[in-house]
Amino acid sequence: MTKTYLISGAGSGIGRAITQKLATNNTCILLGRTARNLEETLETLPGNNHQTLVADIRDKNQLAKAASQINASFINGIIANSGVGGENYWGENDRWDEIISTNLTGTYNLVNTFFHLLKEVPAEKHILITSSVLARLGVANYSAYCASKAGLLGLMRSWAVQFAPQNILVNAICPGWVDTEMSQTGLQGIADGIGISKDEFYKMAMQSVPLGRMSQPEEIADLVAYLLSQKSITGQTIDINCGAVMNS
Repeated sequence: MTKTYLISGAGSGIGRAITQKLATNNTCILLGRTARNLEETLETLPGNNHQTLVADIRDKNQLAKAASQINASFINGIIANSGVGGENYWGENDRWDEIISTNLTGTYNLVNTFFHLLKEVPAEKHILITSSVLARLGVANYSAYCASKAGLLGLMRSWAVQFAPQNILVNAICPGWVDTEMSQTGLQGIADGIGISKDEFYKMAMQSVPLGRMSQPEEIADLVAYLLSQKSITGQTIDINCGAVMNS
């Protein structure tokens, strides 16, 4: 049976891969800040039943406007994937507020704005949150990113308990290094900071990854598709990081 999924951050990277994976047999609603990126993803999808919504998840008014434009009368799942990365430093140009308000508060805003459409489905529903391996690890000068991604896991667990009576399953994934534009930018930034080339830093970074490679966005999308297909896993964080963090 065809289902309808809302995917935030669908204009690039992991979000684009998730959308492409789900669109094969489902209807996808693509949400993001940049219309051009969403349209580029839309052009890669089969069929013509998908929709794009432009909104900044930090802005409740923009999200409410987007929700009023939605074509579907219900949705089967929300994939809260939007996020920003990078360093932050205390001072005049500190990015703490930007990162926390996007990654953590923005996810809270997104899910609550579209929640009424999720409740309309009698069968099981899903909320899937993209966190990060940095919810498990500390990295210097990434305090906002680490804190926001760790906060998402607490949010996920609370929602899993809160929404279980409504047959809504809530889970999170923690990708490690994934070969996306955001990761490539991060590699370059760290390399510049320590005065080496990006290739040199990549080799250093992969030394702490047992499989010695980045995941591909499509691999993350495969995991998301599985979690959306099952009925028993909720309140869980699934690590997908080529062995960088191993939780028993």
